[in-house]
Amino acid sequence: MDADLYDEFGNYIGPELDSDDDEEEEEDFEKDQEVEGYDEEERGADEEEDVTSQAVVLHEDKQYYPSATDVFGPEVETIVQEEDAQPLTQPIIQPVKVKKFSHVEKDLPTTMYNLEYLADLMDNPSLIRNVSLIGHLHHGKSTFVDCLIQQTHPEFRTKEDMPVRYTDTLFTESERGLSIKSTPVTLVMQDVREKNYLVNFFDTPGHVNFSDEVTASMRLSDGVVLFVDAAEGVMLNTQRLLKHAIQKRLAVTVCINKIDRLILELKLPPQDAYYKLRHIIEEINSLISQYTDQGSTNYVSPLLGNICFASAQYSICFNLKSFAKLYSIHFNQDIPLNDFARRLWGDIYFNPKTRKFTKKPPSSTSQRSFVEFVLEPLYKIFAHIVGDVDKSLNPLMEELGVHMSKEEQKMNIKPLIKLFMSKFMGTFEAFIDMCVSHIPSPEANARLKIESTYTGPLDADIVEQMMTCDPDGPLVVHTTKQYPNEDATAFHVFGRVLSGTLRANQDVRVLGEKYTLMDEEDSRFLTVGRLWIYEARYNIEVNAVPAGNWVLIEGIDEPIVKTSTITNTPPSSELHIFKPLKFNTQSVIKIAVEPVNPSELPKMLDGLRKVNKSYPLLSNKVEESGEHIILGTGELYMDCVMHDLRKMYSEIDIKVADPVVSFCETVVDTSSLKCFAETPNKRNKVTMIAEPLERGLAEDIESEVVQIGWDRRKLGEFFQTRYDWDLLAARSIWAFGPDQTGPNILVDDTLPSEVDKALLSSVKDSIVQGFQWGTREGPLCEEPIRNCKFKILDAVIANEPLHRGGGQIIPTARRVAYSAFLMATPRLMEPYYFVEIQAPADCVSSVYTVLTKRRGHVTQDAPVAGSPLYTIKAFIPAIDSFGFETDLRMHTQGQAFCLSVFHHWQIVPGDPLDKSIVIRPLEPQPATHLAREFMIKTRRRKGLSEDVSINKFFDDPMLVRISQTRCNT
Repeated sequence: MDADLYDEFGNYIGPELDSDDDEEEEEDFEKDQEVEGYDEEERGADEEEDVTSQAVVLHEDKQYYPSATDVFGPEVETIVQEEDAQPLTQPIIQPVKVKKFSHVEKDLPTTMYNLEYLADLMDNPSLIRNVSLIGHLHHGKSTFVDCLIQQTHPEFRTKEDMPVRYTDTLFTESERGLSIKSTPVTLVMQDVREKNYLVNFFDTPGHVNFSDEVTASMRLSDGVVLFVDAAEGVMLNTQRLLKHAIQKRLAVTVCINKIDRLILELKLPPQDAYYKLRHIIEEINSLISQYTDQGSTNYVSPLLGNICFASAQYSICFNLKSFAKLYSIHFNQDIPLNDFARRLWGDIYFNPKTRKFTKKPPSSTSQRSFVEFVLEPLYKIFAHIVGDVDKSLNPLMEELGVHMSKEEQKMNIKPLIKLFMSKFMGTFEAFIDMCVSHIPSPEANARLKIESTYTGPLDADIVEQMMTCDPDGPLVVHTTKQYPNEDATAFHVFGRVLSGTLRANQDVRVLGEKYTLMDEEDSRFLTVGRLWIYEARYNIEVNAVPAGNWVLIEGIDEPIVKTSTITNTPPSSELHIFKPLKFNTQSVIKIAVEPVNPSELPKMLDGLRKVNKSYPLLSNKVEESGEHIILGTGELYMDCVMHDLRKMYSEIDIKVADPVVSFCETVVDTSSLKCFAETPNKRNKVTMIAEPLERGLAEDIESEVVQIGWDRRKLGEFFQTRYDWDLLAARSIWAFGPDQTGPNILVDDTLPSEVDKALLSSVKDSIVQGFQWGTREGPLCEEPIRNCKFKILDAVIANEPLHRGGGQIIPTARRVAYSAFLMATPRLMEPYYFVEIQAPADCVSSVYTVLTKRRGHVTQDAPVAGSPLYTIKAFIPAIDSFGFETDLRMHTQGQAFCLSVFHHWQIVPGDPLDKSIVIRPLEPQPATHLAREFMIKTRRRKGLSEDVSINKFFDDPMLVRISQTRCNT
């Protein structure tokens, strides 16, 4: 038999045969099968049972059916099916899936310093600086850190593909072109005196949506460097972060970055460039004076040394002292640097005839010393290289003593300027000098840090050891950040050692944010895994980390949600936790998520838990309708959260509902009558009224200007002097709510002659709990109540403790608070965004058009000094802000750029309880109907009945009282 005429299964594939030939072939085939003991019925049975198939092999004119192991080898199962059930989109052999979401270098790169020397410096807190680099979006923080990395890592100096934005480790950060996470880097750097310091930098995001990351980094830092773009000046997030740093009692220094833009982009003359820089400094100082207490002198000035000038793109960084040092080196003279530096700023002029500095210009053409000695040399260097590099570069190199190879001189203009400046200006020693001189060490700042963040009493022994930054004291570590590992299956916890020494494989006790000495439930005993010094794209493993340092910890992430306090075992009985982070914005954007495949709900819940760890301000909750809600700060923030949830942490398809916003409920009048409610057992009765709070009081409570924990005398004095309260009423404040910093107040306004104060005090905790419950979920649409004062006017309390238990009092207090609220002209409040828009002058009218369509209104419209741009400041309702940025760019052909951040709550026009308003679907409502529309749609979304059932909150006697009042009116 010819093997070429048959396929591997014995089917004839040769030329057509006559019928006789066909019969002969079939007979030969049947004989062969009989010889092998394999008939047609057995073969059919085998195929039906999907057993291991037998391949027909033609060899030496014989057909036989060996087993699969003979053909394919051992441990291989082959299945024969009548039709292909596998989809075409699914590969036959699945590739090995590699989960990688960030840039990670496995090998330690070479550095200018020995890593053992770095570890040795960790033992000396006085040589450590913990610094956060903060500033507005695209003001050059990440690029500046790139320069520091290049100066300390020699392999990046010649490496053409040196990673740009080294601290943007996530792939999503590289793709989006902006920082999303705060990333720490630890480097050994030298100051002007060439003394080594261990500097821990936190590169933070500049977008206002991610200001929670900045807050987390500030908690671990002792000072900040505020980056300001020399061309753009003080922007929206510059102001907010400066205020936040001052509130956190951190040392503030300033780096005016991108000074090259004044030369190459704006093309300002040196004199105008000086005025521009001075204007920026004056603006910063006016903000500092506005945000600090009266009498404080924490101003910034080049003369004080807490301002440096830089251009990260061209490797330039200097302050007055370092520039004076350049002159000293260049002229080879021993110039007194401090004295010379003091004469390089302000209205000081150099007289070339007398060779002295004067406060009056020697001639009408004289330039200020900063212009003559600093700006003009920089302008000339840029002009020589950009203008005619072929002719002017060699004379310039010869005059300034800069040496460059022939290959280096043939580089493109931008890299050539950067290389030339790095050789001429040297390393960023001026920046390090500023950080060392004006930002305290962990040892020097320990007392202030503990006083502002610790919740316990400050006279305990353990606090004294934290305040001295004692490496031999009891272990105390405070953590604020969690970073996912390479495949995002677990987290590494990042924190600061405040006392003692943390060691690898040490048994510790992890205290969560809800831990108290009275309730120790939120604590776990765990074993620390490995410890690292975090270097953005690589980690340096260490065995121990002493007090004053930052550390990345493995193996303890499971119980930690946001922040934690870590101590050793057995734990100190007197240790309290550190305060949870207090953010400078609120999460008001809300989306509902659910898995496309309902069976994957557990995966989504696990992903929600992980993404909640990753973002400091993110929160999620489950509504009564079963919806899973995520709350964030803005559209970009929510987009990043959903990317991480889908791609990194759950790896499933998730459906997202249209975004909405959080609302608040408030009152605009005093309750029209005294509202009362009886307990179910009819033995207790509480009477209340509600009224609006004074303007600004809610904000003071939220920002902790006033605290419920103060003693009665101090609390009474605050309310009497600031808000003109009656002293007796001020001392009778029972609670703020919801929680300790909620913008509502509960006041005991009863008289001892009418109410048994002893009995009332016995149920105080129950009434406060009912008040807290009621203010957390208001009666209109179960949104938080805001800006309300609840007064207890009367109370009848049962004598027997059995009849006045929490089960009776708590729901009654909540019900009477609701009834008082509904009788005080209730209104809905919506969040408003503050929007800052930069656009050319010819686009301003288009900006107004877009804002008007979205209920926005402009508050300021002014040109940017020394720039062709205009800045428009406006307010816009958060619910109308979705798609605003896209709409703005369409109307301005992409020339306008905006940033928006939560600013305040504002009452929605209209009465939410007006039943005469008919809400028609798919029709825009007039302004007066908005409150009713928002309330009804929010109730629908939450699975509540469409309207507020007032009868549910009133007792029958109360309803009779209301009907009588209405009849009389």
